[in-house]
Amino acid sequence: MNINEIVKAANKAKIKLMSLSSDKKNEALKAVAENIKKYEDKIYEANKKDLEYAKTLVEQGKITNATFGRLKLDENKMRDMIAGIYDVIKLEDPVNKLIFARQLDEDLILKKVSVPIGVLGIIFEARPDVIAQISSLAIKSGNAVILKGGSEANNTNAAIFEIINEALNNVDNFPKNAVNLVYSHEDIKKMLDMDGYIDLIIPRGSNKLVKFIQENTKIPVLGHASGICHIFIDETADFDMAQKICIDAKTQYPTACNAVETILIHKNFKYCEELKQTLIKAGIEVIENPEEYGIEYSDTILNTKIVENLNEAIEHINTFGSHHTDSIITNDENNAEIFMNNVDSAGVFKNTSTRFSDGFRYGFGAEVGISTNKTHARGPVGLDGLCIYKYKLIGTGQIVDVYAKGIKTFKHKDLK
Repeated sequence: MNINEIVKAANKAKIKLMSLSSDKKNEALKAVAENIKKYEDKIYEANKKDLEYAKTLVEQGKITNATFGRLKLDENKMRDMIAGIYDVIKLEDPVNKLIFARQLDEDLILKKVSVPIGVLGIIFEARPDVIAQISSLAIKSGNAVILKGGSEANNTNAAIFEIINEALNNVDNFPKNAVNLVYSHEDIKKMLDMDGYIDLIIPRGSNKLVKFIQENTKIPVLGHASGICHIFIDETADFDMAQKICIDAKTQYPTACNAVETILIHKNFKYCEELKQTLIKAGIEVIENPEEYGIEYSDTILNTKIVENLNEAIEHINTFGSHHTDSIITNDENNAEIFMNNVDSAGVFKNTSTRFSDGFRYGFGAEVGISTNKTHARGPVGLDGLCIYKYKLIGTGQIVDVYAKGIKTFKHKDLK
């Protein structure tokens, strides 16, 4: 099928997906997890081909070492990919949940219930394990999905996609075309024009990719352009805690969007030099007071800056941050509260690594991405972020005219 046919088929599939039972969705997910485990050697072989091709792209400067790292599938990523699907199975079905019920008048009941968004367009770079994560979340939340991965991962993407659909095709009464994969840049351009069929676009990739999508579609876009995350070390911070958290936030996975890029240090913190030396020994390149704070290094490079006080730290983060995830290390409860209330980010942490900002670690099973938006969904977006709501009004023949004329009045009584 061409891209137009794929999108229209997905739009039809979403109607059937909306009405699937939790048992049927979980049956489909279990089949997918089992099939991925069954054919994991096939996925590794496909990934090996992509890695060989990607090496030449790194040498030519067409992709970064960070992208190459995201592309590689190892036993840990495979295990997490499969475990993530089982975690989604365990989660409560987010569809048709009653958000509230209100009696407008006698025998006139308003209900607000959760429903799937519809058709999701997910555009991502490298990280082929994303296909399984997003497909499982889409299935559980009753959404159809159209995936477009980076060309550097075409073989791996295709292998995982085929394995997923082989499993879904063997599940009785599961709708066809629920999970779809497209390959070319032309497909992206056409997807962005199909606002009559695609309900939400979620980009996962570089700042350049996200901005391009945001500027070239009428479809709502959910995501973040960059991950400029901060840690503020307050004057009361424990040194051992500070060094442990900072090293984890920078080195545990430097290419992640929730890795720290700038550490702000209170001028009265007693162990400033010791901290810097510890970071350097951990293999981190420390840049002191750089001219540019808005860089996402995606590497073991870290900005440091001495600040006068808590307020300067908050102002710096709100000015130069990307509203992703920021953390304070402190033993002062009042300062922690001020920081967490006034830093304008999707995630604000106290005494912990920014790397915890993740759907899997939050217990969402997985995530389709992290959003810095201020509408619909914010932070790691899991099942609930893939649902919207509708209002259902149940009456017994009521008309508006009697209320407009004051003959009858509304009760507006919330129901349990």
